[in-house]
Amino acid sequence: MRLLTLLRSPKTIRIVLLVLVGVGLIVSMFVSPGRHPAQAQVGPSSVTGMVVDTQGQGVCEAEVELFANGSDEPLDSTTTYCEDGVFVLSVDETEDIQSLGLHIRHPHFEPASWEATRSEVARINAGQALRLPAFTLDRRIRAGFWVATGTFVLVLLLIALEKLHNTLAALMGVGIVLVASAVGAFVPGLYIFGFHHALSYVDFEVIFLVMGMMIVIAAIEETGVFQWVTYQAYRLSGGRVWLLITILMFITAIASALLDNVTTMLLMAPLTIQIALALGVRPISLLIPEVLASNVGGIATLIGTPTNILIGSYAGLGFTDFVANLTPGVLLAQLALIGFVILRYGKRWAATTGGELSEALLDRLEEAGKIREPVKLRKAGVVFGVMIAAFVLGENIHMAPAVVAIVGAVLMLLWVSPDIETMMQLVDWTTLMFFIALFILVGAIQEVGLLSVIAGGIIRVVGDSLWGAVLILIWSAAILSGLVANIPFTAAMLPVVGYLTRTIPGADNMVLFYGLSVGAAMGGNSSLIGASANMVTAGIAERAGYRITYMEFLRVGLPATLLTVAIGTGWLLLHFHVFAR
Repeated sequence: MRLLTLLRSPKTIRIVLLVLVGVGLIVSMFVSPGRHPAQAQVGPSSVTGMVVDTQGQGVCEAEVELFANGSDEPLDSTTTYCEDGVFVLSVDETEDIQSLGLHIRHPHFEPASWEATRSEVARINAGQALRLPAFTLDRRIRAGFWVATGTFVLVLLLIALEKLHNTLAALMGVGIVLVASAVGAFVPGLYIFGFHHALSYVDFEVIFLVMGMMIVIAAIEETGVFQWVTYQAYRLSGGRVWLLITILMFITAIASALLDNVTTMLLMAPLTIQIALALGVRPISLLIPEVLASNVGGIATLIGTPTNILIGSYAGLGFTDFVANLTPGVLLAQLALIGFVILRYGKRWAATTGGELSEALLDRLEEAGKIREPVKLRKAGVVFGVMIAAFVLGENIHMAPAVVAIVGAVLMLLWVSPDIETMMQLVDWTTLMFFIALFILVGAIQEVGLLSVIAGGIIRVVGDSLWGAVLILIWSAAILSGLVANIPFTAAMLPVVGYLTRTIPGADNMVLFYGLSVGAAMGGNSSLIGASANMVTAGIAERAGYRITYMEFLRVGLPATLLTVAIGTGWLLLHFHVFAR
């Protein structure tokens, strides 16, 4: 009976669950990834190939049918693999093949076909695998293109004009796109993509990273540590808001370089709201400068922004590559950004606080700045310290930031033992739903080819001029990242930059990839929907009762973007052109 009682106790259950989490974490670090589906299927008497668009990017879910001996019934059919456009078709070895042909179809591309030569037919009959050269499909503009493009523009206008809540506008756009695709079953020109394919555009790593960190921060916040830091920050700044924001922006920039900007703002935003309220300053006047600093500071390292993670993986750039080539320019941009923020908000801060220390305010901060639950804080500090180490070392131990965030959240709930129902209520589900809807909308315009059209225009204008390409890439990325969330935009632009890097003389120094990093990350500062960190911050602020509107963010973010992008462009020119001589 005592054993049963012990096994049923909450403490024992938590220990068992902690052990299971630890074992699962270790296993996930050492299990080898699965093979590419094509690797598992290729065999004798098979036809393999690849379907790409005009920029060399794999076409996802193109229908490929293999016909033999003039039959109307396909010998085999499949769809292309989404990662690289590869397909594998099997040939029945018992059938005598006289002729062989392929038909390739996709709703957003012109169809293509292929006929086997006599020697190729002979190879198939001999039981050999046939590997075909890549098939390049041309885009075609149909009604679905205009539906997706028009819907995306409509959602942007509704958000910018504040006619609907951001999440409601985005969900409405998703509804329009999916309904049009459903009608596309009867009117093929309207088809955009199916529901399951739409979900493939959602970056669930960002979703789970944000959700996990929301739980972690909520657990830590219960201990009173944020209020303690508020008091210490006030003491250090002496009530001078210009000095306070300088300190906060530097802290945010450094944290964003070591973690990532979404995580950093999840940590900093609640703290900043506490500081602002204690000082009598409108929280938004501190939050916007912080998120601007976060997006700029994250450019310095591989793990600082999701866009850098995408670029580093595609181009083979490591942690030290970003540090050596971008950090000096980021520091210059950060200093200029701090000066701009002080000029922009200085008079407003002075009018609000009067620039004088208040004994009553100091007493209030000191009283509020006490640690309420030191035992929980110690436990939470251990978990959070391990999480920070895992974020920094994640690329070396094959652990994605989202995994770190979710495991950290589970450990917080098991060991620190907060009320799970309260924690779930503190998760900003509205912001998470906005992210999901926005990813789907951007996926729609990517699916129908709008981003490819834009990229193709850049290629035609650039020609063979390396620095012309750098300038156009940085500034077009900066502008478009303010309209399209910079994470999916960067993913869409990577094949374009890869093509330019391979074809333009002198581009093998990877300057175009660094230009994309600067343009996309700094360009995300120009609008509220430009970067994930912006929306996370806006969600936290709104839950605290301080809404950041699209236009308010634009009035500060756009000039800040122009300033920092100009400095970033100048640094790349100096580093890769002047100093490289």
